Amino acid sequence: MQNTTHAVMAQRYEPADSPDDFPTPPWATRALIEHVVGTKNVRSSTCLEPACGRGYMSRPLAEYFSSVDSADAHSYGFGHIRDFLTFPYEALSHDWVITNPPFRLAEEFVSRAMTVARSGIAILARTVFLESVGRYETIFKSNPPTVFAQFSERVPMVKGRVDQKASTATGYAWFVWQKSETVGSPRLTWVPPCRKLLERPRDYL
Repeated sequence: MQNTTHAVMAQRYEPADSPDDFPTPPWATRALIEHVVGTKNVRSSTCLEPACGRGYMSRPLAEYFSSVDSADAHSYGFGHIRDFLTFPYEALSHDWVITNPPFRLAEEFVSRAMTVARSGIAILARTVFLESVGRYETIFKSNPPTVFAQFSERVPMVKGRVDQKASTATGYAWFVWQKSETVGSPRLTWVPPCRKLLERPRDYL
């Protein structure tokens, strides 16, 4: 018999070689800027989206940043084909690095982004990214995020597409590192209910 308990349904398993193609609904990216980082703080800034897929995160970022550089290790017909973990980006080449990385590579993405970004890094990940001894030892103990912003409403993600009618049992949060702030205890905040206000008809085309 299939196990359909909440705990099992809330998990997502992908093969080790999977591109982990679960596009971010654009409203969730707008929520980062509108409710966590602040529109005035990025207006004249540059941004790199290094796991851009089909551009569902890059396009809303371009509504706020002066320029957005988009790339992905896989070809989706949008952005450059570049593996973020191996491509020779110059240190401090972009003001921000903002992305929804493959979950299994999120630690490596954070580490690499620390070198590439001048001002800040924002990673969209499942809330359970907070867990694990490995991530505590390699990231959180010595370099905790400045802000942990938990979505108060669910962010549905569907493999290979965005779907306005999708639902999910998985919780997501923005993990934000702002380099201008002194390392200390992370600030816990919530992304308020904002999907209806931040969705646009073109988002699901």
